[in-house]
Amino acid sequence: QVQLVESGGGSVQAGGSLRLSCAASGRSLSGYSMGWFRQAPGKARDIVAAINWDNTVTYYPDSVKGRFTISRDNAKNTVYLQMNSLKPEDTAVYYCAADSAYTNILAMGGDLDYWGKGTLVTVSS
Repeated sequence: QVQLVESGGGSVQAGGSLRLSCAASGRSLSGYSMGWFRQAPGKARDIVAAINWDNTVTYYPDSVKGRFTISRDNAKNTVYLQMNSLKPEDTAVYYCAADSAYTNILAMGGDLDYWGKGTLVTVSS
């Protein structure tokens, strides 16, 4: 079993930056692909970043491309999401997830192997 715990959320003004962390315990993340997702009130959960198990491939939707960066430190068993130039529409609960298949992360299947409980990001104008 893998437990994922997100941190780093908070309130920031538009144009600001935050770095989210997703710390894993229970087993190593080194064999897992990882994703960051977000869900705003009344909206569906969307993917915002993904990285495959060996750090060779990343994905970002157009809405965050050029502003968000996903990275991982397998030695620390942690995945990060650096968010720059934040906009009010980035306000959401952000979740990290792990899965053995990168394609599952991209497909944003509800039954990914592991999910964190989320951290709230609020961007004010």
